[in-house]
Formats: sequence, C-alpha cells, structure tokens
Amino acid sequence: MLNKKFISLALLLAIALAGCSSNSSDRSDNTNTKKAGEPTQELVYATAKDINDMNPHLYQGSMPAQGMVYESLVENTADGIKPALAESWEISKDGKTYTFHLRKNVTFHDGAPFNAQAVKKNIDAVQNNASKHTWIKLSSKLAVTKVMDEHTVQLVLSEPYYPTLLELSMTRPYVFLSPNDFRNGQTKNGVNGYHGTGPYKLTEHKTDQYAIFEANENYWKGAPRIKKITAKVLPTGETTYLALQKGEVNFVFTDDRGTDSVDVEAMNTLADSGKYQIVRSEPMNTKMIVANSSRSVSPVADKAVREAIWYSIDRGTISKELFNGKESPAESLFSSNVHYANVDLKKRGYNLEEAKKLLDHAGWILNKGDEIRKKDNHELKISLYYDVNSSSQKAEAEMLQNTLTNIGIHLELFGEESTSVAKRRATGDYDLLLNQTWGLAYDPQSTIASFTSQAAYYHTTSGVTKADELYKKIDEVMIISNEETLRSLYKDILTIVHDEAVFIPITNGSVTIIAPSNLKGISFKHTQFELPFEKMYFE
Repeated sequence: MLNKKFISLALLLAIALAGCSSNSSDRSDNTNTKKAGEPTQELVYATAKDINDMNPHLYQGSMPAQGMVYESLVENTADGIKPALAESWEISKDGKTYTFHLRKNVTFHDGAPFNAQAVKKNIDAVQNNASKHTWIKLSSKLAVTKVMDEHTVQLVLSEPYYPTLLELSMTRPYVFLSPNDFRNGQTKNGVNGYHGTGPYKLTEHKTDQYAIFEANENYWKGAPRIKKITAKVLPTGETTYLALQKGEVNFVFTDDRGTDSVDVEAMNTLADSGKYQIVRSEPMNTKMIVANSSRSVSPVADKAVREAIWYSIDRGTISKELFNGKESPAESLFSSNVHYANVDLKKRGYNLEEAKKLLDHAGWILNKGDEIRKKDNHELKISLYYDVNSSSQKAEAEMLQNTLTNIGIHLELFGEESTSVAKRRATGDYDLLLNQTWGLAYDPQSTIASFTSQAAYYHTTSGVTKADELYKKIDEVMIISNEETLRSLYKDILTIVHDEAVFIPITNGSVTIIAPSNLKGISFKHTQFELPFEKMYFE
C-alpha cells in the first residue's frame, strides 16, 4: 500500500515538472532526427543530470559519459585485471615498480599519439593536484613516473601497494587526455578539450539539455557499430517515462548515484509493451544507512541505538514493495560476490522486539503516555539525510520513519541535493544519511580505505570502540600481498564495523537497463559507473 501511495505521489509531481518543462520538445528536436518508419540506429539515453565538466582528472563529470571517452592502462574484469591501453606489465619483486608496455598505433581523438610521454604527462598532472585525490591511496604512494622508451613507462611507488592495478583501472583519475588539451602543462585549472582514446568522442554539448557522442572510427578495438549516442537531460519519473513512450529517448540505466530514471512499475509496463527490454546486472553495490559514531551529542553515538535501527529495517518489504524483488535484502556491508567479503557475520534480521530490548537495556526508556524514548532527559530524536532526487531513497526513509515511531524513536527526514549530502558526510554534520558503497570495481578496498578519510567515512568510524585497531588494520591491508593475510585482515575489518553497526545495509543494488527490444550486445563492466556501449548494436 505504501509503495502505491509513493508511486502515485511521484507520478503527480513528475507530471507537474513535465508541464513546467516547456522546452523539452525543443531539446528532442536537437537530439533525435529519426524519420517515421526509419529504423533506429542511435541511442538516446535519459540522464537526470548534465554531463558537466568532462575533465577526467577532476570529479564533476558524468562517469558513464567519461567511460565512453577515456581509457585506463588496465581494465578490471570479473576474471581479474586485463590489458587495456597497456598490452602487458611486470611488477618488481619488492612490489614497488610497475613497468607497462603500451599499445602501439593508438591515437587520441584529436590525432595526437598515445605514448609513454602522454602517459607520464597525464599521471604527473594528477599527482600535481594531490589534494584532490586523497581518497585514492595510490596518489600518496606513487613517487615517480618514468619514460623508458616511446611505448614503455614505469611507475615507482614509495612502498608496496596491492590495489595499484585496481586503482589504475578506475574511471578516474588515472585515465588519459590528449596533451593538446592541457592548460600550461596541467589539468587542475581546467582543460581546453576532452579528447581521449575511447570508443566515443564528445562532439556537442548544451548544458542541462543534451550531449552528443559520436563513434571513434579509429578506435583501436574497432569502430563501434552504434555511431551516435545522445545523453538527454530529463527529470526522473513520469517525464522520462513519457519520453520513452514517445520515442524521444530509447535507453535509460541506473546512474552513477544509484538512481533509476523510472520506477519498477513503469519499467514493467514498458517491457510488457514489447518495445523495450529490461536487463539487470549482478549486485554492484550495497545501499545503506551511514551512522555518525563520532557525534557525541547524538543518540547514534550509542551502539545500542544503531543496532536497534538495524533491527527495525524490514528489508524484505523494501525489496518487494519498492524494487519489485529486483534488489535483494542486504545483511552486511558488501554482498558475497565482492572479493574478500564472503565473511560469516552476525545476522540482524527485522525484529522490533529485539530493537526494543536493546533500547531498554541501554537506558532509553519509553515512559507511559510518551511517544518518544528518553535517557537522562534527552529525547531519542535523530535526523536522516537523503538525496532529494532519488525516489527510492525518499521511500526508504519514509518507511523507516514509520517503523521507528513504533519503537519510540523520532526520525526527522531531510531531502537535499547529493552534493549537500556528500558535504555533510565529509564534515560530520549528520546523524544518519542514506548512501551506498562505492561499487564492485572499487570494493572492498576503496570503501574500506575511505573509512579513514575526512572526506568520506572518518566521522562514521572514528567513534567506534576499536577505531585505533580498525585504522591500523586498514593501513596493513593496503600493503600486504599475501593472499591468506589479506583475507584475515579484511575479515577483521569487516567484523569490527559490522559489530559496531555503523554501516546499516538495506539492499544490494544493481545496474538496470531499459533498452529497445532489438538492441543486442548489452552487457556490463565490472563497475556500476560505466557501460560498454561499444559492444552494443541494433539487429
């Protein structure tokens, strides 16, 4: 019942937004020139946000868009690290020197050669802006980049760092931009263009309207069969749904914030029409509630309160009602398909009686006639922040708010822009916030590394009882290469944060694609942030 109410409200709001967007038809004229009866050979995908600054060495750009334009030395796959712009590599015995042998006859979109000099220039540009990249530990380990010859480059680290290849494979920042696009030899203050080596090149961009990507006919893997991809900015919900029905867009997918453009019922309606297909990836991330353990003035500093909230989440109902069973209930920070995360941890299922017992035992008492529990005359009031543009986060927050009322916890909800929520996470100005893990390609190492970062989850973890031990083990796990020791350290790290209930899991999220029924070659990368558009084709 709650789901239907939520969907109805969302649709009404979206219709109102659609009515206000008087220039939406004008935008579609610019991006979709298909004539009646002509077979579609263009992908036009809906996106809730503009592609923004596509500088790959900074973080404002759309990651799916950047994934089409730029490439890395290596690629992370389900079968491990594979060659990309580097054909092969060697690692020194001490684990500190990586020698990469680059592909020959690769060029940037502007015709500039991809070679060792270009690699060094790009990596040096990233390192010269180190304060922006503290989240990625490689940035603090990389001492020097050396050009050995035209097609050989060497990276020398200050100490061994086992996730080096993983972090080099990420969508950013260690990807490659044409040296002609640099400003004064750098990229930190902006760039003059967006020329990568990837399968598509950006050819037109109108801010907050659309961006056009055309096939790179000189792509080293072979020219893509789909020659044009357009990213069209549309509000999520009914506006995007109507655009799909009208053919103004013909492709949507879960964006890099974990948000779907249309709800599950709309997806099913589109699929039932026979014009569209739904394709879903394996679990890519965990949607979760992040608790600020370091905020001593907040009730969430109390482990018992965090555990009570964990027991109060009806993950089965959320999975069924909000996601139609397409996202599975999550019992821990990472799903079992994440490397090193298949660890036996305490189960905390939906159990309101257990939640009440925990609160009673911790001194949070619900007196007769009161609606809110108290401890030392302080009411059990908590704030939760969520992405205002995510309909699923809003619904999850409202469901939790209703449930917590039944056990004497008052939960106040605040919907804000994702950038504002991220700022709160970095500054510690929150009790609870809805978030998600970094995702399959980045986990567990990147999410776990962020436990110590002021810009990420330091405020989440610094108040736990074993914080010093946790941070020590995180430092150790990043330099160990022995497989048995790695597994042991990850098990200890995951056990500490699980026992402390600072990351409260909800569901395991995946990437969902809605595409024309005649689109073939749809697949997924080992990341939630990119799609291999170059493999797709119309039948």
